[in-house]
Amino acid sequence: MARINSRQVEAFRATMLTGSVTEAAKLMVVTQPAVSRLLRDLQALLKMELFERRGTGLVPTAAAMALYTEVERSFVGLERITAAAEEIRGRRTGSLRIAALPALSNGYLPRLTGHFLKERPNLNLAFFGVISPIVVDWVLNNQCDVGFAEVPIAHSGLPSLKLPAPARVAVLPAGHRLAEKDVLEPRDFEGETFISLSAGTSSRHLVDQVFHRHDVRRVLRVETTLSEIMCGMVSSGLGVAICDPFTAQEFSTRGVVVRRFLPRIDFEFSAVFPAQRSPSPVALDLVETVRKSLAAFDDEAALSR
Repeated sequence: MARINSRQVEAFRATMLTGSVTEAAKLMVVTQPAVSRLLRDLQALLKMELFERRGTGLVPTAAAMALYTEVERSFVGLERITAAAEEIRGRRTGSLRIAALPALSNGYLPRLTGHFLKERPNLNLAFFGVISPIVVDWVLNNQCDVGFAEVPIAHSGLPSLKLPAPARVAVLPAGHRLAEKDVLEPRDFEGETFISLSAGTSSRHLVDQVFHRHDVRRVLRVETTLSEIMCGMVSSGLGVAICDPFTAQEFSTRGVVVRRFLPRIDFEFSAVFPAQRSPSPVALDLVETVRKSLAAFDDEAALSR
């Protein structure tokens, strides 16, 4: 059995819109006999009259009016699909699922991503702040389109892009004696109550390594998994710490004084992508936005003078 084809439906719609076969032919950029043939074939397939001739023009029947309602719905759907494709091509629509380590997700990255979304009003976002091993696991299992995790990345086979690394900073309680100095060194921390990230993390290892190399003895009284907790305890006046600059910036107006620390200890992290598919264009755009922001990131912005 013959089926209705798209050109027949297009000829019917064009005739309904213009009110004549001649104008429909112009709209479709075909000849008038071609439109007449398409309409004749459509009526034969449907076994119904769609138009009545009145004088020199065509008048749609009640059946044609009912059919046109359904046809227009389909065409509106197609137009929406076309518009959506243009949005997707312009990387301004769709959805994006990202996961980021807490140091980035406690302020810096949400603000940056918020500006990113403002420029893409049809883009939806799911944002998860989790520790780096979970970031890697979720990206590995295709639960997220992109992740931001501290290096080294546990799964070497996961596509990744290393991002510019800002320096870690010293964080002190407001009014602390060391706040008088602009730049702090390991020897300044001799005998100080020190709040650390948990043992076994790469951040803890890098910080401990610097103090051991300079033979500085701190009073290691507290350890925690999150830099927010570390800065919160510093703000209480309990002790001092070495922290990533993003969390330090968030606490710089909350009872924490931030100072440059030397020797420099970089806070290194990477963007990671699912291994089974190419990165989504919008995920790559976000990573490029983050990269540019980090390249211009001045750890002086985190310092409270």
